[in-house]
Amino acid sequence: MPKPIVCLSDALRQFAEAFRSCFSPRQWKYFVIVLMGLMECEERKTMTGMIRVVSERISLSGMSRFLNKWRWDPLAVARIWLKRFRERMEAPVQAEHDRLHKGQPKKPGRPKQTVVTGYLALDDSVHTKPKGRKMEGLGRHYSNSEKRVVSGHCLFTGVYVLLGQRCPLVPKLYRQKRDCEATDTPFRSKIDLAVEEIEQFEPVADTHTHVLIDSWYHCRRVRRAARKRGFSVSGALKSNRWMRQTQPDGEREWVQLSAYADQLKEQDWKVVTWPSAEGGQPVYAHLVHTWVRKLGPTTLLITCHDPVDPGKSIRYWGSTQSDLDAQALVNILAIRWEIETFFEYDKDLLGSDHYQLMSAQGVLRFWALTACMIAFLEEQRAASSQTCGDIRRTIQNEHHTNFLHWLFIQFASGQSVEQVRLQLALCDS
Repeated sequence: MPKPIVCLSDALRQFAEAFRSCFSPRQWKYFVIVLMGLMECEERKTMTGMIRVVSERISLSGMSRFLNKWRWDPLAVARIWLKRFRERMEAPVQAEHDRLHKGQPKKPGRPKQTVVTGYLALDDSVHTKPKGRKMEGLGRHYSNSEKRVVSGHCLFTGVYVLLGQRCPLVPKLYRQKRDCEATDTPFRSKIDLAVEEIEQFEPVADTHTHVLIDSWYHCRRVRRAARKRGFSVSGALKSNRWMRQTQPDGEREWVQLSAYADQLKEQDWKVVTWPSAEGGQPVYAHLVHTWVRKLGPTTLLITCHDPVDPGKSIRYWGSTQSDLDAQALVNILAIRWEIETFFEYDKDLLGSDHYQLMSAQGVLRFWALTACMIAFLEEQRAASSQTCGDIRRTIQNEHHTNFLHWLFIQFASGQSVEQVRLQLALCDS
């Protein structure tokens, strides 16, 4: 049954209040309706689906104007949830510095400066739209989930991970060059978007930032942008890259990563544990400090499941940090999975690919609102041991309880069933 927005949970109401400055009073009402719709809707999160679960007298055309035409800036919305995250993490970061300082061994001289690291994971995800032929920004993109090229929108974004807490970044739409030329839109490659994100990112104070990327983004431009900000970079490498190898006689030569891996013997590998939610998986790893062509000095890590017959399980990784052992680098690389979890929540939990919007601006705004909802769920997750899905169900139960209280008050005040029905906007008008 649809619920009025007065049934919002206290936590979601307080969260929504923080964004009033981004909207006019009329727009803010639609903003709250979208948040409540994303929270309550169990069907496809289309405009119709979200309106159906919120009993407010609004129209489908009004919702369409809110997402497509009305003047409001999704970047301003993102700045607020990012600011809330930075402010929320200031105290835990300082507590972590204090803990690391107390744990240092007593030695003469100044104590070593403590480092708290935040991880910036960047990636893209394809939202398949096989029937959306007239949608703006559509392109032909390779989908990892479907293992083929599909028609759809390509979402580029990132997740900031710090002391076990996560915060989504502002979503961006990657548009292919031919689409940009047809619509007279400036073209920005995926590398451009990654570099822009690194240049504009504002980390929590007194932290070091470590950028995590896959092999598509691991290039000289991304490393250079990170180096200018004092950030570290780690990520996957393609097997056809070239590394500098020093022979026993001191001579140097360039070999491909795959050729170098073929030279490794069983004793060159060591067992490490790849962290996971199931408790960790043992893998074999080989670490070497080298120079990778077009990247520069690199801590190269090669992993596989069987050192005798690596087969298709072999993977290549590189990092700009030179003080890491194999296990430490594996622990860092595993954190990049957080962005895959974000995409899973965004699609499966909040329906970020359910939209039926024709304009590129509407798509971006819808993505921004689903990311805003994830920011809310992550805030609630920080105070509990639940998953985002569990928290969503808890909030839904609170909405249901509030709705029952609201019905009790209406009937206790003498309202008839018909009058309550009209208030719930269930009439034909």
